[in-house]
Amino acid sequence: MLSTWMPRAAGWRRIVVGLALTLAALAVSVGVAQAQTAAAPQAPAAPAQAAPPATRVFTGDVGLIVNIVKGDKTAEFEGLVAKLKDVLTKSDKPERKAQAAGWRVLKSPEVRTDGTVVYAFLIDPVVKDADYTMSKILYEGLPTETQAIYDSIKNCLAGVQYLNYQLVGNFGK
Repeated sequence: MLSTWMPRAAGWRRIVVGLALTLAALAVSVGVAQAQTAAAPQAPAAPAQAAPPATRVFTGDVGLIVNIVKGDKTAEFEGLVAKLKDVLTKSDKPERKAQAAGWRVLKSPEVRTDGTVVYAFLIDPVVKDADYTMSKILYEGLPTETQAIYDSIKNCLAGVQYLNYQLVGNFGK
C-alpha cells in the first residue's frame, strides 16, 4: 500500500492555494461574462501603440494575478513568461530579484468552455511597493521590444484580474 502521508502544512497550503485559484477563476469567469454582456458597440479604435501600462502594486501579503489566455496563444504566452523570468532574474534591481523569488506561475490543466486557459501568477511573499505589471517589467528589461511585447500581450490575453490577500492564519506554525 502506498503512503499518502504528507506534512500538515503542505496539505493545508495545497488546499488554501487550490481554493484561492478556484475562487479567482470563478470571479474572472463571472467578470468576463458580465463585461461581454454589458459591452456596447464602439467606434473602431485607432491603431494600437505601446502605451505606458498602469502600475500594479499589491497591498496584501500574497498577490494573485489571473490571466485568461486565448487557447491558441498558450505557447506565445509561455514565451512571454519565460522572458519575464529572464528579465526579473537578470535585473540589477534588488526588488526585481526579490519579486522573482516569490513569483510562481501556475497553469490550469483544463481548457475552459470558451476555449481559454487560465494561468495564475501566485506571488508569495509580495515585495512591498514593487510594481508587478508584466508589460512594465518586460519593457524595462527589453526596451527595444516594447511594441512587440505590447502586441503579444494584447494578442494572448482575453482578460486579467489582480487579487490581494491578507494572511489571516498559518496552520504550519
